[in-house]
Amino acid sequence: MSFKELDIYGHALDVIEEYFQGLFSGELGLSSIRGGQTAANKALAELDITLYADQRSEVLPLERRGATGLSPYIRHNLLTLEQVYRAVKDAPYKDREKFRDELFWQEYARHLYARVGVQLFENLRFDANWETEGDGWNRDMHCIDQVMQELETDGWLVNQTRMWLASHWTVRNNKGWLHGQERMYRGLIDGSRAANLLGWQWTAGAGTGKPYGFARWQVEKRAPGICFKCPLKKACPIEEFPDEVSLQQRKKNPLLDSDIDNAQSSGPAEPEIHAQAKFVLLTVDSLGDADPALAANPDLPVVFVFNEEALRKLQLSTRRIGFYIETLKDLSTRRNLTVLLGNPYKFAEENGVAITFAPVPSFKKFKNVAELYPFPWLRRPQGGSVRSYSSWRGKIDPSSKKN
Repeated sequence: MSFKELDIYGHALDVIEEYFQGLFSGELGLSSIRGGQTAANKALAELDITLYADQRSEVLPLERRGATGLSPYIRHNLLTLEQVYRAVKDAPYKDREKFRDELFWQEYARHLYARVGVQLFENLRFDANWETEGDGWNRDMHCIDQVMQELETDGWLVNQTRMWLASHWTVRNNKGWLHGQERMYRGLIDGSRAANLLGWQWTAGAGTGKPYGFARWQVEKRAPGICFKCPLKKACPIEEFPDEVSLQQRKKNPLLDSDIDNAQSSGPAEPEIHAQAKFVLLTVDSLGDADPALAANPDLPVVFVFNEEALRKLQLSTRRIGFYIETLKDLSTRRNLTVLLGNPYKFAEENGVAITFAPVPSFKKFKNVAELYPFPWLRRPQGGSVRSYSSWRGKIDPSSKKN
């Protein structure tokens, strides 16, 4: 496979139209959340989590939303979890603790995915229907349609509405959670396999044994007034909570209790230098200025390779691809950057690259890496239980990080 060099310096949508034909799905458009380190730094500087604990689940009106909108920057490590963790040290106690707990949930998802890898695409602990195909979102319902419009036009959702969509798809309409999460993943500019797969497993009950029920009560509480505009308000399909179901527990997966190769899952604790690097190679898992490989090699040229084969398969939205283009364009103002379309694993194998470890299964495809740098964990994985968030969270030593 040859590499095509991309000129990313025009408008992001023009770049997509020129180079990404056949590699995206949906209508052309960009998110209101801009990509780039400059935008991430501004968002962090303006962060105020006062009332976060009470308002993080609010949906409408928009001005009552307590969600921060930082997740796209966190997902791509434009802002590390530790940076954001420390940034709220002076916030009100209740809001700080709830916000930090959500950061730990993201870290838990990363630990789990690093451990079990592609097994996260399967029911982990309980049998939940995940093979039935078909559309599980009834857009005649105003609440569902409104949320879908936001996903399609902005590529970002508050956590509450992500749970609504996942529950409506699985619990209400009995469609396979794996298919639903894939559709959501395509559109989210903070799309993370770890967080998205874990969230859908939790909602469908595959992780906990108890599916999350979605009903009109939640909509009226979190988005007051939205039901009044619904054509189905007098015949609401979710008027009552769904019946509780008991899911059959699966055979225990020993990987959930202990890690047979913690070093492999966690990546290096210190930089591994095998040869002198010629390039810094960035991945979507680490695009920030503080990327360890980038920071350690301030004079090396930087390369990012859009994975053409993966894009053709995934069919991501232009909101998501546009976020990457904006991020790379911003980085190019500070570093000598080349953006290619092709096979990133081939580029790494044929060129001496410095790269930061990523806790995803596909990272194993990188061969002949010249310099390998540690992933910026909030808590480095220790190999203990990841069977549930509470079991994992209970073993974290709070004294290992101050404030």
